[in-house]
Amino acid sequence: MPEPFKNAFNPEMIAQMGDHLGNASAAFDVDAFVAQACDGLENLELKQRSNQIRNALVQTLPSDHRRACKVMIDALHPVDNGQLGDMSMDQIGIRGWPIMPMAEVVTERGLKDFDFSLDVLAEMTTRFSAEFAIRPFFNNDWRAALDKALIWALSDNFHVRRLASEGSRPRLPWGLQIPQFVADPAPLLPLLESLKNDPEEYVRRSVANNINDIAKDHPDFVADLAARWMRDADKNTTRMVRHACRTLIKKGHAPTLSALGYSKPKICIDGFNIKTPKVKLGNSLEFAVDLTSMSNADQPLVVDFAIHYQRANGQLSPKVYKWKALDLKAGQSLSMAKKQSIRQITTRVFYAGTHGLEIQINGEKVAEGSFELVL
Repeated sequence: MPEPFKNAFNPEMIAQMGDHLGNASAAFDVDAFVAQACDGLENLELKQRSNQIRNALVQTLPSDHRRACKVMIDALHPVDNGQLGDMSMDQIGIRGWPIMPMAEVVTERGLKDFDFSLDVLAEMTTRFSAEFAIRPFFNNDWRAALDKALIWALSDNFHVRRLASEGSRPRLPWGLQIPQFVADPAPLLPLLESLKNDPEEYVRRSVANNINDIAKDHPDFVADLAARWMRDADKNTTRMVRHACRTLIKKGHAPTLSALGYSKPKICIDGFNIKTPKVKLGNSLEFAVDLTSMSNADQPLVVDFAIHYQRANGQLSPKVYKWKALDLKAGQSLSMAKKQSIRQITTRVFYAGTHGLEIQINGEKVAEGSFELVL
């Protein structure tokens, strides 16, 4: 079983973090910081541990915001442009998970020193993402924060460029929403335009995630954007736009499907077989579908499937899963099979009983059936 994320914040990490801060400032009380940060740590979850370390930093760093930031910046690991997953703290300096509570210190103290604090967060994000920490700045003054993000979009460091697009997402999961952009995403367009062809896929996927957020409230806006960006799009931009439109594709939003070159499928379903009509929780649902093109031309198809899960009130709630994108040749027949694990996860409560299954092609339901889930 993978190590829980919360264990990234552990006494050894905190002690090493304290040593680096102590090396950066002789006045920093390492012992007091470690004692406060580690107090009852084993009983806390991830966010609680980060908050406790943040509070310990607030108590032990200089009370002057800029002096406190200098200590934290001086304790950082040198920039090496590594991938986020490789950023673990070592003997050279602080990077990785410890940046999370340090960035929160900047946010807690720095809204009144706006530009300086955002510059500090941009420096920190090159050692671990500060996408959550910058969101209060957008909610405090979205115009000023967006101006800064437009500057970040020109950075030589791809982590800083990603901070611009990821930190400005209207509905970043587990982060504060930015109500201004939920209501009106238009101000984000110059930023997203500047990053849509970024050489780093890491940045392009962030642009796609930003647009996917927008799609939840403004589907037609995104469909128009997709149609414009798909004109003369290269391979990377095409992949990014399709990822950006994934929610709208699953919902069968016709303008978006049209923008991506998907039209009403001209097919015949020759067979739909749920191979496991009864599934025990922890096992897999297996099914297959056979189809034939009824078109005289090749057809681009995006094939998804939806499982309609039982809820506590007996109603069904659909969850759409991506399956395959393909080009079906004129008159071609095709067989597709899928095995989907139905196992216990923390984000869903399972209920025994009849569940639905449907196949969607280009957003349209083409086959449906049911299976029994046994707990």
